[in-house]
Amino acid sequence: MRETGTPTASPTRAPAPAAASRARAQDTAPEAAARQLPDAAGLVALQRSAGNAAVTRWVQRQEKPGAREAAQRNAADPTGHGEWGTFCQMMAEAGFPNSVTDAAWQLILGGIAEQGPLNDEAMAKFSERQEQRDHRASNSWYQELVQFIGDYLEIDRPTMALWSGGIDTSVYARSKGHTPLESTPFGGVVDKLSLTEEWKFKTPMWNVLSKAFVNRARGPVHIFLRAYNPDSVLIAQEVPQLRVVMALNPDVKLVWHPVYTAADGKLMEVTKGLDLTTDAPYASRDECVQVLYDYLRLKHDPANTKSERAHAEMSARLKANGNPQ
Repeated sequence: MRETGTPTASPTRAPAPAAASRARAQDTAPEAAARQLPDAAGLVALQRSAGNAAVTRWVQRQEKPGAREAAQRNAADPTGHGEWGTFCQMMAEAGFPNSVTDAAWQLILGGIAEQGPLNDEAMAKFSERQEQRDHRASNSWYQELVQFIGDYLEIDRPTMALWSGGIDTSVYARSKGHTPLESTPFGGVVDKLSLTEEWKFKTPMWNVLSKAFVNRARGPVHIFLRAYNPDSVLIAQEVPQLRVVMALNPDVKLVWHPVYTAADGKLMEVTKGLDLTTDAPYASRDECVQVLYDYLRLKHDPANTKSERAHAEMSARLKANGNPQ
């Protein structure tokens, strides 16, 4: 752990830290499974019956005891966080200057401390899932973080990768020669840290980072689907943002890959003939999802526990839509 240049701040957000982080960015430029929340309908019903204050109390009860207090302590004393030394070491190994490391760490911990109240507001004020997600992602510390380290989200391989269906899918995309967010210089560091036991405090940070990441697409983007969820960050946020980028840059194209995990744990891709192979790209999302669903519906082995979750999610979605399983 370094003894000099360590970050300090108060536990509450004020204009000064934002200005300070911008100044630091200018100075260093030359160096350059918790319990589930109810669905939106359930929260609307709760709001109608008990009011917004009750919703806020319900959300707070889902957090691990003392999560907010711990977040405030860490924001007030960043170097007291148990992962500070590990963060410093990994950032140094990734080539980050000390000043970037110090500022980024403060912004991460400040964001975690601010996230609890933002989550309360999101659930109390909005019933639509995307509106809730957008409000949670308005965290000013995380927004400052993206502005500060944005250049460190550039990919180190020719093509960008996005994924859905578990972290194994990200590892698979990397093995195919593509770069997911977790393999960028900064994303690779943060991905290896716990930061907080309360996942709801750090998930919005990843959503903010992912939006900044897809804005840096300059060529084909390979999308790997082991599970399809229209409400996922991939489908609801990343792909729509990519289409904005595509309108400005014709070199950006989407290449879809339906991925299935075999019984031995190996990830394979699904062909139009419903066979498994090492590479099966598709030009459209709908064709990719159709092939994936057909394979899960018709050829999935119930004894294959490696794909049990993907099959269950697919079955539940088809049933909810009134389609055959």
